[in-house]
Amino acid sequence: MTREEKLNVIQDLTAQLGDSSTIYLADISGLNAETTSALRRACYKADIKLAVVKNTLLAKAMEASDKDFGELPTVLKGNTSLMFSDTGNAPAKLIKTFRKKSNKPLLKGAYIAEAIYVGDDQLDALESIKSKDEMVGEIIGLLQSPAKNVISGLKSGGGKLAGILKTLSER
Repeated sequence: MTREEKLNVIQDLTAQLGDSSTIYLADISGLNAETTSALRRACYKADIKLAVVKNTLLAKAMEASDKDFGELPTVLKGNTSLMFSDTGNAPAKLIKTFRKKSNKPLLKGAYIAEAIYVGDDQLDALESIKSKDEMVGEIIGLLQSPAKNVISGLKSGGGKLAGILKTLSER
């Protein structure tokens, strides 16, 4: 790879790092071609971009980026794959389900909305992060709950009143 090609790759990586708010670093080394292909298909279905990158080029792209990646450049050893997603917990869920069949991919680290997670032991915490749609759904549910209680109270109260009036009128 020539110096010019490396510079182009670094610029592309820097742009991708800047555009994405959810970045996972994973180790998929040791997976055979069939398993790697299955992982790529699963990523495509989950709307996750998967890319294998050179550690030195990724480290330079992280330095050139406006974001603060903290300790993430220290985990750039061995084989590194990047996972980009719009949903914070989607790659963690994918890794978790994929691990039921295989012991890989291993999570090296993640950058999610300025929060940095380092190590495979953070996978459970990352999986429990709620997506924007899940949070909106919970808020709407919480807002609807009092209104539903009032409506059901009015309906049941009206039924009781009607029953009492009917009983009194029959007497």
